Amino acid sequence: MQILRIDSASTGENSISRQLTQALTDHFTAKYPDAKLIARNLVANPLPHIDDARTGAIRQPTDAHTDEMKQVFDEERAVLTEFLESDIVIVGAPMYNFTIPSQLKAWLDRLAVPRLTFRYGENGVEGLAGGRKVVIASSRGGAYEQGGAAEHQETLLRDFFGFIGVTDLHFVTVNNAGFGPEAVQQGLASAKEQIAEL
Repeated sequence: MQILRIDSASTGENSISRQLTQALTDHFTAKYPDAKLIARNLVANPLPHIDDARTGAIRQPTDAHTDEMKQVFDEERAVLTEFLESDIVIVGAPMYNFTIPSQLKAWLDRLAVPRLTFRYGENGVEGLAGGRKVVIASSRGGAYEQGGAAEHQETLLRDFFGFIGVTDLHFVTVNNAGFGPEAVQQGLASAKEQIAEL
């Protein structure tokens, strides 16, 4: 059993999504005490946004790699391997400006790899990265309807993980965080009840 925790909030100790990822980590490590835990902090250790070399290293066959692709291949593939070897993935995903933080997008970009996590066939796209539980720890300043005009966070994550084949997908969300401490505490209490059921 391996648990992967991803944090992407840039608000440090004030981060609500980090409180959720910690609560989720505590829950799953208590449930599976022998599990290996891997934590990746995308703010303290950001992944570079993909460029020609990194895209090629991720997507091209190794025999087609340039020297630049060879230099970054190991670190690029390590991100994907970490994900694929994990049974439970906890993703801290605050809403920033109606979507996810760019550092989280940089992580996602390393997971969508043709022939490894998805492929196209006669019936369209087929996700290949199922078989793991993914839990999104979401925090938002207001309350947003999924797929609404200003909501590009939960919808993006549902579409992305569905695309690569993840069907065991859960959201634990604190809404209305911008309405003050009382709203935050109410949201956290509700989220922790949801966590207990996972």
